[in-house]
Amino acid sequence: MADTDSLKETKDFCLDVPYRHEAFFVKGSTSLDWGMQNRLARIFNPRSGRTVMLAIDHGYFQGPTSGLERVDVNILPLAPYADALMLTRGILRTTIPSSYGKGVVLRASGGPSVLKELSNEQLALDIEDAVRLNAAAVAVQVFIGGEFETQSIYNLTRLVDMGNRFGVPVLGVTAVGKSMTRDARYFRLACRIAAELGAHFVKTYYIEEDFETVTASCPVPIVMAGGKKLPELDALTMAYKAVSEGAAGVDMGRNIFQSDAPEAMIQAVGGVVHECMKPAEAYEMFKTLRSEKKK
Repeated sequence: MADTDSLKETKDFCLDVPYRHEAFFVKGSTSLDWGMQNRLARIFNPRSGRTVMLAIDHGYFQGPTSGLERVDVNILPLAPYADALMLTRGILRTTIPSSYGKGVVLRASGGPSVLKELSNEQLALDIEDAVRLNAAAVAVQVFIGGEFETQSIYNLTRLVDMGNRFGVPVLGVTAVGKSMTRDARYFRLACRIAAELGAHFVKTYYIEEDFETVTASCPVPIVMAGGKKLPELDALTMAYKAVSEGAAGVDMGRNIFQSDAPEAMIQAVGGVVHECMKPAEAYEMFKTLRSEKKK
């Protein structure tokens, strides 16, 4: 039992200081519970409000694609420079050290390989396993206009319901089939549907014309997908344009791990996203870091 005789009367109530309450910094997330916000803050840097996610989940439908043949060799050196890793639970459990302290976004949908119709996905992860793995978020593919559009939307809504129950944010990933038109009208449609149905943030592709209308019309953060491999300066330019036009960061894979200097590239991307470096400046940073690495 506490010794009440030695207790002093409390006096310092700071009556002249208003109670401090900061609005949460992630777009569309001010009403979320503490655990949900805390997980989002492990993905989005509180200082910049943006994220550099490293996408390494390609193997769930492509197998060991170029640059991901050995995640332990090729990817682990890059992990410290990312704000979050986008990956599968298999790679997380087998390859990522449990001492890794940054955000983990788990791929939660899957099914078909590149040999089949990709839109025919199902949920491939139970929310309890995501909690067991201390995931910061879970990700599901949404195929607006695809053959299995309704099924993919159902996957999203089921995952959102489970995520809300357990305090785990959901990333809606807009997938574009070969027959889809990649324009602002399509991406406004796809991103808005994902957000309207509960996605806490959305991953989509950058387009040169009217991308700012896509980010403006989406009530939650949009993270730019890296897409196909580009020359480093082009990839940095795309990232710069995306964040300048409202994206809350990037989720890059091939443009980082297929670079001839992946560690230099991910740091240059971080400079663009978090420090608003111009593409030319970031490219010079990339070349400098690449030269230092070769010494």
